[in-house]
Amino acid sequence: MRAFLRIIVLLVLAAVLVGLWKRDDLTRLWAVNSLFAEGRIVQNFSSMDRMFHSAPLPRGDGPVSPLPQGTAMVLPEGAEDWVADRAVTSLLVLHDGDIVHESYNLGTGPDDLRISWSMAKSFLSVLTGILVDQGEIDDLDAPVTYYAPELAGSAYDGASLRDVLQMASGVEFDEDYLEFSSDINRMGRVLALGGSMDGFAQSLQGRLRPPGERWQYVSIDTHVLGMALRGATGRRVTDMMAEYLIAPLGLQADPYYVTDAFGTAFVLGGLNLTTRDYARFGQMVMQDGQWQGRQIVSADWLATSTVPSAPTAPGAEQYGYQWWIPADADEGEVYGRGVYEQYLYLDRARGVVIVVTGADGAFRDEGRHDANIAMLRRIARAATGGD
Repeated sequence: MRAFLRIIVLLVLAAVLVGLWKRDDLTRLWAVNSLFAEGRIVQNFSSMDRMFHSAPLPRGDGPVSPLPQGTAMVLPEGAEDWVADRAVTSLLVLHDGDIVHESYNLGTGPDDLRISWSMAKSFLSVLTGILVDQGEIDDLDAPVTYYAPELAGSAYDGASLRDVLQMASGVEFDEDYLEFSSDINRMGRVLALGGSMDGFAQSLQGRLRPPGERWQYVSIDTHVLGMALRGATGRRVTDMMAEYLIAPLGLQADPYYVTDAFGTAFVLGGLNLTTRDYARFGQMVMQDGQWQGRQIVSADWLATSTVPSAPTAPGAEQYGYQWWIPADADEGEVYGRGVYEQYLYLDRARGVVIVVTGADGAFRDEGRHDANIAMLRRIARAATGGD
C-alpha cells in the first residue's frame, strides 16, 4: 500500500511539474501573440524580460558617462503632432554631445529599458568591428560555415560573412510581421516556446538567389552573424557585448538581451537599453569610436560599415554593415531602425544624434518611414539653429 501511495505522489508531483513547465511555455506564447496588442504594447516594450528568457549585460562598476545638458532647442513645427501620431514614447536629441531635447510620453520615463528591435543590429555591427580590430575575425569574405560549421547544408552554405553583414545572403525568408505564418513570426514562436534560434537558422533551406547578388532585408542574417562571432571566439555574444562595448560606454543601467531557452542572445532585435544609453552609443559612433578617452572600435570600421556597400536596387534606400543610409543621403547621414518606430539617427555633418522609441502600430503604412526620415532631418536642422 505504501509503495502504491508513493507512486501516486510521484505521479501527482510529475503532473504538477509538467503543468508548471507548460504554463511557462503558454505564458511566453501568449506574450508573443499579445505583444503588439493595443493597450498593452507600450508597457510590453518596457518589460520584455518579464515575458521572455533574457540575459543581463552588466554595465560594470565604472562611473556613468556624462551627457551634459545643453541649451534647449525648439522643435520644428509639426513635431508635436508627429510625436502623438507615431506613438513616440521617447525622443532625445544630442548636439555636439549635449542634450538639447529630452521628452517621454505615454507613461514611459528615463529609467525604462526600451526594446530596440532592429536597432540592435547596429550594435552587433560595432561588436563585429571590435572583433575585426582584435584579429578574432580576419576575413569578411570567408564563408560563414568557416566560423559556424553547423550551418553546412543549410541555405547559408556558400554565403560569406560579408554577405550576412550586408543582408545579401540570398536566403529565402518572409519578414512580414503581420502574417501569422511568416518566417519572422515562426521564429518568434520558436523563441517563445523554448526552441533554439541556432536550430531555426540551420533548418532554413530555401534560397532566392546566389549570395552577394542582391540585397534583401532578412533578419535571420543577423542571427547567423552572431553565430559566426560565437564560433570565431568560443564566447557568448552577451559576454563579449558586455565586456567590449557596454562597460566602456559607462551606461546608466544594466541592459539586457532577450534570449532563447538556451541563453543565446536574440541579436537581431532583443537588446533593451534606456533612451539615454542608446544616445551614448550613438554619440560614440558620432565620435568615430572614441568615448571617454578610449577607442572602443576603430574609426576605419565605422567609416566602412556606415556607408552604402550592399547591392541595393538603384534609387532605393541603401545599406551598409547592419546600418541604413537614405537613398538621397546627405554626407554622414546614417541610422539604425527598428519596427514600431525605433530610430537611432546620426547626422554627422551637423553633430546631431537623435533617439526615438515608439509603439506605432501603423509603422508599415506606405510613406510613413519616408515621412519619419523627413521629420528627423528637420529636427536635426532645428538642433543646430536651422542651418
